[in-house]
Amino acid sequence: MKSICLALASSLLLTACAKEANQVGATYVSPVLYEAYTCPQLAEEAQRVSARAAQSSGVQDQKATNDKVAMGVGLVIFWPALLFTKGNDENTAELARLKGQMDAIEQASIKKRCGITFQHAPPPPPPPEPAPTVMN
Repeated sequence: MKSICLALASSLLLTACAKEANQVGATYVSPVLYEAYTCPQLAEEAQRVSARAAQSSGVQDQKATNDKVAMGVGLVIFWPALLFTKGNDENTAELARLKGQMDAIEQASIKKRCGITFQHAPPPPPPPEPAPTVMN
């Protein structure tokens, strides 16, 4: 019974942890915003948004790492450390918006046949299968 309660508490607390950058999905941004851009302007905007997204991804990954460390310390050694998990915040929302902007810029580029090459991150790995529970 004690292990079931611990497992339930752990799963609830893990949902409060910050996501890694590759797990943050894009927020929809309409490509109409970029219809008036020329191909060189689209390329410049793509570089600007990409640089900002890379910076935001680094911050997001650091927050996810910090939350995992606090979670490990909290569950094993010192439960007040659980209060230091940040969860998903404004950086997550900004990263999702920036990813959406990149999608919109790419769509506008394709429509105008600009020939800009967009590199996409590999999809996030699937979540691990839960271990089978053995009841004694």
